[in-house]
Amino acid sequence: MSPRSASVNEELRRRSRERLLQATVELVAERGYEATTLGDIADRAGAARGLVSYYFPGKRQLLQSAVHRLMHRTLDAALEREPRSDDGRERLARAIDAILGLARDQPLLMRTHMAGILTAEGFVQCPEQQRLAELLRDTVTRYGSPDVDADYPLLRALLMGAVVAVLLPGAPMPLARLRAELFQRYGLDWELGVPPDGGPPGGTIRSDH
Repeated sequence: MSPRSASVNEELRRRSRERLLQATVELVAERGYEATTLGDIADRAGAARGLVSYYFPGKRQLLQSAVHRLMHRTLDAALEREPRSDDGRERLARAIDAILGLARDQPLLMRTHMAGILTAEGFVQCPEQQRLAELLRDTVTRYGSPDVDADYPLLRALLMGAVVAVLLPGAPMPLARLRAELFQRYGLDWELGVPPDGGPPGGTIRSDH
């Protein structure tokens, strides 16, 4: 049998990494961070346990990469869903709704992710985070930002703050109110994106743009 080519080996490594990231999201969402071990993740992914350490220095870094992958995939699906739109304001509305939707639909996972970012280990730079950043930067560009280098970090910070506010134990903010504030900040009509049931809090929000 001839040895596998470099491209085949690379594809196998990519698939193994993807399985580990998917298993991490599933298990942490089901059990929580502390109750999920690296061995559990490897078993769910059908991978050798040593492979986890080969790709990731620790569980916290693995979780951040896994959640960034989930965020990227969720955002990409929202931006590309039918009917597709090249309108920058519609795409920004979809991006906001996608990230807020993750806080609503995956509260344990997203709360754990945000808590990890705020620890001493901080923010992990990884391929998944870079892909997410590229997609958000492109969204800001299409929205018409005159200074993407300044406006992308601001959007990221506002979205992170909104996710924390939705998930704050004991004093969560209503998602519709946070959405309304973000839409007003960016001059977006409430009807863009995927508006939640019940209409905007306090009446209809319209942009002047």
